[in-house]
Amino acid sequence: MTSKPTNQTIVEAKPASFAPGGALTGRTTVPGDKSISHRSLILSALAVGKSQITGLLEGEDVLATAAALRAMGATIEKKGDIWTVHGVGVGGLMQPDTAIDLGNSGTSVRLLMGLVASHDISVTFTGDASLSRRPMGRVIEPLSDMGAEFTARMSSDGKACLPLAVRGLCPAVPIEYRLPVASAQVKSAILLAGLNMPGVTRVIEPVPTRDHSETMLKGFGADLTVETDKEGSRIISLTGEAELSPQKIKVPGDPSSAAFPVVAALLVPGSDIVVENVGINPTRAGLFTILQQMGGDISFKKKRTVGGEPVADIHVKHSKLTGIDVPAEVAPSMIDEFPVLFIAAALAEGTTTTSGLHELRIKESDRLSQMAEGLRVIGVEPTEKEDGLTITGSGGEPLPGGTNKSAIETALDHRIAMSFAVAGLVTDAGLTIDDITPAETSFPGFADLMEALAS
Repeated sequence: MTSKPTNQTIVEAKPASFAPGGALTGRTTVPGDKSISHRSLILSALAVGKSQITGLLEGEDVLATAAALRAMGATIEKKGDIWTVHGVGVGGLMQPDTAIDLGNSGTSVRLLMGLVASHDISVTFTGDASLSRRPMGRVIEPLSDMGAEFTARMSSDGKACLPLAVRGLCPAVPIEYRLPVASAQVKSAILLAGLNMPGVTRVIEPVPTRDHSETMLKGFGADLTVETDKEGSRIISLTGEAELSPQKIKVPGDPSSAAFPVVAALLVPGSDIVVENVGINPTRAGLFTILQQMGGDISFKKKRTVGGEPVADIHVKHSKLTGIDVPAEVAPSMIDEFPVLFIAAALAEGTTTTSGLHELRIKESDRLSQMAEGLRVIGVEPTEKEDGLTITGSGGEPLPGGTNKSAIETALDHRIAMSFAVAGLVTDAGLTIDDITPAETSFPGFADLMEALAS
């Protein structure tokens, strides 16, 4: 079926300019991990009883997930810094009264598609203009094999997009599914569907992706095992008809958000900062490893484990970076951080090459094209390939900037906006981005935090 996108609330664009200031110094924290926040709410809604969450990211994406779960029967409340979720139990989701608008959150829609797929309910998901362009076929395929039915708007190039209706099947059919492309969202959608069906649902992951779903499912009491075969693939097996127990969860700081002050401190002369309480799960910390290989002075202090997740304080000092060839196999561990890595590469000595980044073309925007276009505006000439960018850096010299040129287009993409905000700090003339409001989806208070570090 082909349908028209529903009307969305129009948020007025807010252009913002960023220019060189003082060195970044002091200690700071970043908002809670977005991936863990989504999963904390979802699994708490499936537990029987009261779960409590502290450190939850209160960005627009996560709030969209909370609103969707409320619409399907969960009670979710906030008092002070504590979020309380009274779950409905696995299989207990109810039919929502209206379509569920998920704004710009691709994580929300893909995980909730999996959740609904094995419940006897029908749900229509809508989103903003950016989310409505993102393809959903990779999630639809395995969930359809489980028995769910989907009706989606078809894009001009034949891809299934939002608005999208899901009709779940209960009981659904467990499957064994080998991921054709590394995707934590597809993996998680399949596992969430598998919770409410008899038998074993199995996901084979040739390339490891972030493992928060597996860690948290086990923490909530699901019968889940992870093995590695002789080829190095991870085999994740989940026994369905699960009974989840309520938990107390402390969400660590998001490494994807920490990436922005970390890169800024590396690039701005004289900087010396500590970003406290950041998750350093190996499946998420690829950027920090790559920056260290480029010569970045990054160290991890007070390493500890919180709720099954490794956490540390990240100490960063200004450093002279050198360009490297970034191995394609690290992409899943830093896929969201490549935009700000491109900014680091633009200031490095020599050439940085990246590959294996097809996934960036179907994020909130085509991040490869958007970053390449923005870099050209501020005086960098990247070479754009189908799966990556090649960037020759300035050797630490400030970039020309772009205050006298047209504003850099963010394409409603929070990571594009924040990456060029960082770039503005290391230009001669500063730069203007067309809209800073997308940063609120994942990093509320981003501009204020960066200003505080520079004051």
